[in-house]
Amino acid sequence: MFGEFIKEGRIAKGISLREFCKRMEMDASNWSKVERGLLAPPQDEERLRKIARVLDIKIGSLLWKEMKDKANIDAGIIPEDILSDEKVLNSLPMFFRTIRSEKPNPEDLDKLIDMIKKE
Repeated sequence: MFGEFIKEGRIAKGISLREFCKRMEMDASNWSKVERGLLAPPQDEERLRKIARVLDIKIGSLLWKEMKDKANIDAGIIPEDILSDEKVLNSLPMFFRTIRSEKPNPEDLDKLIDMIKKE
C-alpha cells in the first residue's frame, strides 16, 4: 500500500529508484524492499516529510494525509489523530465489526452513519 503509493509517485515524477534514494540519503536495496512491501515504511515524521518534499506532496494536503495513513496502516499502527479522539476511538470496535461483515445493531449503525456524515 505505502510502497506502491511512493513508487507510483516517484515514477510519475520521472524519478528513478536510485535517484530517489540519493535524494533521501538511503540505501536503494532497502528502499526497494519498502516499495515491495517487504519492509515496514518509515514512521519518523521528518523522514515522511522528506519523502513528501521529494515527491512534491504538500505537507498537510489530502495526499500528505493519505501517505501518512498508508505508512501507519502498513506498519500496523492506528494513526495518532484517531487514537487521540475519544469518540472515534470508542467507535472503533463497532467499525471493526462492521467491516468484518458482522451485522451491527441499529444503535451502532446509527452511530456509524452519524460519524461518517460529520466527516
